[in-house]
Amino acid sequence: MTEDPPRKSLADLAGVMAALRTPVTGCPWDLEQSFATIAPYTIEEAYEVADAIERGDRADLSEELGDLLLQVVYHSRLAEEEGAFVLADVVDGITRKMIRRHPHVFGNDAARSAGAAKGFWEKVKAEEKAAKATGHPVSILADVPVGMPGLTRAVKLQHKAAKVGFDWPDIAPVFDKIEEELAELKAEIACSHDPVQHAKIAGEFGDLLFVMANLARHLGIDPEDAVRGTNAKFVRRFGRIEAKLAALGTTPAQSDLAEMDRLWDEAKREES
Repeated sequence: MTEDPPRKSLADLAGVMAALRTPVTGCPWDLEQSFATIAPYTIEEAYEVADAIERGDRADLSEELGDLLLQVVYHSRLAEEEGAFVLADVVDGITRKMIRRHPHVFGNDAARSAGAAKGFWEKVKAEEKAAKATGHPVSILADVPVGMPGLTRAVKLQHKAAKVGFDWPDIAPVFDKIEEELAELKAEIACSHDPVQHAKIAGEFGDLLFVMANLARHLGIDPEDAVRGTNAKFVRRFGRIEAKLAALGTTPAQSDLAEMDRLWDEAKREES
């Protein structure tokens, strides 16, 4: 009976990354990378983690979490090469932050017995932000990451603004705003003969998406989840079109809109 090989550790992973980034003997591709070139992969891996969770595939989740962990190690290695920080600093920082933000778990007897009071998280984060302040006023929106998916960031920006009273009291004005933004988009499209109009159309389209995100927030809907669900529905229904056409010995490219639209309606009826 053979023994299982020793399990690898986080230190081993950091060692692998160091070897990949070692000049001359390392991997040519890895040696060419920077924070900017790796960042898109970091975002992609986070989405793949979310996808594995949605599918309930725990084996895949384990693998995807490993891929995401690699991103942390990769960025930390790049920072170490610059002399900015090392992986141990990342681990130390997040561990201390979690302890600091949970005095009702890790604090003294009085803090633990008090529990997590309403607004506690906001208070702690505000204190942390103040500690980092450079003397310049800091916007309440400053800590919403720019790199977030657009609709998710829109909701978070709106949520922050709503906390200080910049929000509609109910959903009716949101619908009014949607109609206003849609009318402005139509007006810009009507002037599309203007060669500089495309940027204006994009701006109005962005305004419409922003207010749709606001509607989602008022309804308690995650707009990213909603559009992912619609994407999945589209893939499923278009797959039925492809299957129905294949049964007729043809393909979508050989079909036309009228036929595919009819098959789409059939797919909808089958689902309902």
